[in-house]
Amino acid sequence: MLYQMVKFVAAPMAHVMWRPYISGGHHVPATGPAILAANHLAVIDSFLIPALLPRHVTFTAKSEYFSGNPVSQWFMRLGGSLPIDRESAGAAQAMLDSAAELLEGGELFGIHPEGTRSPDGRLYRGKVGVAWLALKTGAPVLPVALSGTENVLPLGAKVPRFTKIGIKIGAPMTFEGDYKNARDRRRVTDEIMVEIQKLSGQEYVPAYASSVKAGMS
Repeated sequence: MLYQMVKFVAAPMAHVMWRPYISGGHHVPATGPAILAANHLAVIDSFLIPALLPRHVTFTAKSEYFSGNPVSQWFMRLGGSLPIDRESAGAAQAMLDSAAELLEGGELFGIHPEGTRSPDGRLYRGKVGVAWLALKTGAPVLPVALSGTENVLPLGAKVPRFTKIGIKIGAPMTFEGDYKNARDRRRVTDEIMVEIQKLSGQEYVPAYASSVKAGMS
């Protein structure tokens, strides 16, 4: 109920502030599970997709978003995101287990395979959690490309800015393989990132964004 009340307010606000262009919305199933695998340009990404799609979407978000900038805290809590401690392998697996339960219950789950925001607007190598979910649950994966969201709440900004954003949703992808097999997980993840890149038009970097950020700091 709280989610629907928030969405009732958030969706019109998002349309006024960011004039979203959404294509491929028909790929989102009216019922049943699906994984929305999106590129990651800004904190607000995992809020916007649930706000603008008709069905409830649960996203992951790093735990820092729930304890840092009060604006990001507000967005994450309103969006019903699942917090994840990226420094803890146990916490990451617990999040994936919770996501699998949601999918097996017929829900939509959103994830940013890059694991962190792009440091420079390019698309980085995906982490294999998305493949683990797809192979374990059999849920289809919808590649999603966001654009312009990095201008909504730039690093250091306290107040969201008026701008224009885009959301492209690709056709569902299904996979065969063993979720316990590392090669299958890597193959599936790479295939998903190829489709995200086709939608977004971003330059692809075959390295993890987290490693690039560490090198920059």
